[in-house]
Amino acid sequence: MNDAGTPALKTADLAASWAAVGKSRPHESARLHVLGQADYTDDIDEVRGTLHAALGLSGKAHARILGIDLAAVRASRGVKNVYTARDIPGTNDCGPIIHDDPILADGLVQYVGQPIFIVVADTHDNARRAARKAKIDYDELPAILTPQAARAAQSWVLPPMRLARGDAQSAYEAAPHKVKGELYVGGQEQFYLEGQIAYAIPQENDGMLVLCSTQHPSEMQHVVAHALGLHSHHVTVECRRMGGGFGGKESQSALWAAAASVAAKRSGRPVKLRADRDDDMLVTGKRHCFHYEYEVGYGDDGRILAAKVDMVSRAGYSADLSGPVATRAVCHFDNTYYLSDVDIRAACGKTNTQSNTAFRGFGGPQGAIAMEYVLDEIARTLHRDALDIRKLNFYGKNDHNVTPYGQVIVDNVIHELVDELETSSAYRKRRAAIDAYNRSSPVLKKGLALTPVKFGIAFNVTHLNQAGALVHVYVDGSILVNHGGTEMGQGVNTKVMQVVAHELGVDLGRVRITATNTGKVANTSATAASTGADLNGMAAQDAARQIRERLAAFAAGQYGGSEADVRFAADTVFANGHEIPFGELVAKAYLARTQLWSDGYYATPGLSWDAKTMTGRPFSYFAYGAAVAEVVVDTLTGEWKLLRADALYDAGRSLNPALDIGQVEGAFLQGMGWLTTEELRWNDGGKLTTHAPSTYKIPGVSDCPQDFRVRLFENSNVEDSIHRSKAVGEPPLLLPFSVFFAIRDAISSVGGHKVNPPLNAPATSEEILKAVSAVEAATSQAVASQAAVATVG
Repeated sequence: MNDAGTPALKTADLAASWAAVGKSRPHESARLHVLGQADYTDDIDEVRGTLHAALGLSGKAHARILGIDLAAVRASRGVKNVYTARDIPGTNDCGPIIHDDPILADGLVQYVGQPIFIVVADTHDNARRAARKAKIDYDELPAILTPQAARAAQSWVLPPMRLARGDAQSAYEAAPHKVKGELYVGGQEQFYLEGQIAYAIPQENDGMLVLCSTQHPSEMQHVVAHALGLHSHHVTVECRRMGGGFGGKESQSALWAAAASVAAKRSGRPVKLRADRDDDMLVTGKRHCFHYEYEVGYGDDGRILAAKVDMVSRAGYSADLSGPVATRAVCHFDNTYYLSDVDIRAACGKTNTQSNTAFRGFGGPQGAIAMEYVLDEIARTLHRDALDIRKLNFYGKNDHNVTPYGQVIVDNVIHELVDELETSSAYRKRRAAIDAYNRSSPVLKKGLALTPVKFGIAFNVTHLNQAGALVHVYVDGSILVNHGGTEMGQGVNTKVMQVVAHELGVDLGRVRITATNTGKVANTSATAASTGADLNGMAAQDAARQIRERLAAFAAGQYGGSEADVRFAADTVFANGHEIPFGELVAKAYLARTQLWSDGYYATPGLSWDAKTMTGRPFSYFAYGAAVAEVVVDTLTGEWKLLRADALYDAGRSLNPALDIGQVEGAFLQGMGWLTTEELRWNDGGKLTTHAPSTYKIPGVSDCPQDFRVRLFENSNVEDSIHRSKAVGEPPLLLPFSVFFAIRDAISSVGGHKVNPPLNAPATSEEILKAVSAVEAATSQAVASQAAVATVG
């Protein structure tokens, strides 16, 4: 019996049934989002005396600065001051790895949109208007704008890299069949809803508080400290939430944080720097576009025997994160396929464009799509269904399970996952129906494709795979959590709250999350590489576990029994037949001077990477998935529509299925935009001409398929991840490969699937029409050749 005289709950039964993880819970800020009460950086009340900044941008792609006349800028309405590179107190650099990325250009500009000076005025509009009035005299230099031009000029931001296994050249020469070609896949603007913004507020004794929309507060802390000539302990960076990041606020929020802080330091007043959409898109880097040259040998059955690929990315004018992006592209070229003999080369082309940066997938999508393109070609050449060729080349379970970089795959579920999706989506039946439709439809053509995904989870750079957290339990039993991850809508805060609630056996309503702050958890890694919940969930669990163990020891001392037998569940502590409300036990423990707060820490075990040989175990585990897409294409206009999409994703034991399904849906649409509608264009002068929603098309509601079926694959992570879950941020972005190849399938039907359409990405309507014309021309030529042979005969 418990203290109330009712039968005691069976602790074992309760422990088995009660859980705070594995359940669909609303996003912790959902209510605030709906009511418009969620504060973003621009919503924070401005301190009295706040000034507003804007950046003066380069109008040339590559030029020496001969002179700058800022008189009209200084005389403009509301302007308080103008700062150039010489006004930076410390280091003029915001590069995350290689120090080749100045905050403000000093004597040389290397892309249209590069910041040259900072205007500080009484209002945002006055600062922005004034920034346009500068007169700059340039001496123009030759500009390189494309990865192809960078390859021709051998223009690199970093030394090229190579991963080789076996003898790819000999195997290629000996292969009975060969495919050789080129492919271009464009970049992508992150297009977060909330633009880049930083608000710098001077503090006493040389301190600086920076409120910033960033995925990497610790890096912002370091950059600002260096720019101001101070130590890290002088600078505090805080981020409560972002209105989207997608990688664009991992390293490139540094420019905005540093510029605002320099202006605040020089003026002695708070300074807010908020980028307008046009400036944001002109200044910041995007997903790297890639150009590929490939040679692949294969057998009569379609099995790959040798693969050679040379990838060149458009890095932009500085290195930024191009090296790690290229490394991940190299490590994802295999996708779900065993490649015995490979020669993978990757180079980061130095171009006079924005310095490209992280974007959801971080090179993984760019690496994997090249192999999918090749397999699609092989299948069509052999007159086989592409799904059959893909399945034939899958990694094995117990053999053919070592990646080109040497990591053994111990959790391969792609066979079961694809089989399940093939059945649930009625792939074979729909394939037959689409073939019949196309035979009777001369203009509208349907296409179908099923593509798989294998994505490695962890940062390429081993030391970044660590995280910290703080958990405070207050006397009333409420709980406050702080961790090093940043919330950008993906739900990492919600998942961490669930982990803490589960560890302490309390209702989720007891737990509250606070803003990410470098003064609370130090030396954090970026919330990136799909590791946010993995790393910070584990760190928070570690902190909560320490508190739970102290409370268990106290409970055992108070009520008898072993502390190992004390259980926490359903807001209750079960100790030696007693049921004590959690808040009551906490209050008693405080009076007994029990420590009720703790820090937690986690570092992912078992990781290794040799950058010179490009071998090791760079990933903790792999996440898997697959998708089927059905499209219809108008071969006269190039217009197309996604009719139905089926996606199956391996989230392990999902911490929050609702959030995870939402992530899959969002990633699918975002990846589809990258491959179909989101085209980046630069003019001959190097200016990005698609720098606004009017010229850059992201998917809208009308682009969503009416029939969209997303499910989570039942699985448990073989690695000891947080509650055996798997990451879900980046991998689903590869699922819409199915859309791209369904479009290619539809175009192929124009020629009876006898010609491989030369389709580049994004597959815009113009690109589709070019591919249709190429297929029609090749088909007509083949028919003419056959007729000529028949005539001669």
